[in-house]
Amino acid sequence: MKIDPHFGDVDTMKKLVKASHERGIRVVLDAVFNHSGKSFAPFLDVLENGEASRYKDWFHIHEFPLDSTKGLPTYDTFAFEPIMPKLNTANPQTKRYLLNVAEFWIKEVGIDGWRLDVANEVDHQFWRDFRKVVKEANPEAYILGEIWHESSGWLQGDQFDAVMNYPFTNAVLDFVIHQKLDARGFANIIGQQISRYPQQANEVAFNLLDSHDTPRLLTLCDGNKDKMKLAALFQFTYMGTPCIYYGDEVGIDGGPDPECRKCMEWRSEHQDQELFEFYRKLIALRKEIDPLRTGSIRFLEAERGGSKLAYERKLGQETVIVLLNNYDAAQTFEITTVKSWVDRITGSSYTPVGDKLMVRLPAYGYSILTLE
Repeated sequence: MKIDPHFGDVDTMKKLVKASHERGIRVVLDAVFNHSGKSFAPFLDVLENGEASRYKDWFHIHEFPLDSTKGLPTYDTFAFEPIMPKLNTANPQTKRYLLNVAEFWIKEVGIDGWRLDVANEVDHQFWRDFRKVVKEANPEAYILGEIWHESSGWLQGDQFDAVMNYPFTNAVLDFVIHQKLDARGFANIIGQQISRYPQQANEVAFNLLDSHDTPRLLTLCDGNKDKMKLAALFQFTYMGTPCIYYGDEVGIDGGPDPECRKCMEWRSEHQDQELFEFYRKLIALRKEIDPLRTGSIRFLEAERGGSKLAYERKLGQETVIVLLNNYDAAQTFEITTVKSWVDRITGSSYTPVGDKLMVRLPAYGYSILTLE
């Protein structure tokens, strides 16, 4: 319940949260309730006092004294790493301590939610109790779990609001960048994911394309900004919460950790301003066009073996059609409609001939169509 003194104190944090809120920014802290570090006071006490330590039940200990020099540690850890002992979240004292932490930062400091590290390795009952504490402190707090796989067990309304949506990440990367999926395969995977989670969970899913644990998007694209834009365009025209990993929007690259964690580039002359404007445009369109945020999704074209993807987002009477050309040459889309449309990216107008609307897109081109 303290701030590293290199960065200030709790009052400093309160000022940061207040200043953020005044600018429409919400603050979510990253919590690791699965394991501690090697300098955690209860762990140090167990190292010193062994079985006599009053904190011995805070961890999963197989034998005393604690030892990590002969193969596997004699206590459970995260990723078999001796300096990260696993916490026993079923122990009442440990649970009370951690839930007090969860409540403190929301009630006392005013943060807006929690991102929960390796959430799948903590027991479900702990997360149910965690949700009750957090939502009592702030019913609007956002609870986000880090889980890399299918997560319906955590998204039934009694634990998390959302998870880091890595199945979404993998599907987009496999279609746009690695090209392991054709249009039909990609549409099927997206459809499967929508069917697995409640609608409320899909609408706030934390949709990312890269993170501090993966190579950066531009690097995954081998520097091809056209592919990067195509991936981002799907992310921003799909339901859920789009997450931009800091610096992607100005062209920061980087391989696996630690290269993906390089410092933000603040100097405008070293930023990719064209890419930055592209992201600004995507954000503006998503805010302006309601169906892109909360509308239903229906695939109009996703052929087996194909690279053309067309889908409809609809909310009430408002309809949007999104076209993606995931190919290194121009392709023509044929959409059945009797209405005229305008491309919100380029401003171009399209009028159907009979009941066919023809739209030709360049290599890795895209279009967001709304009714004229």
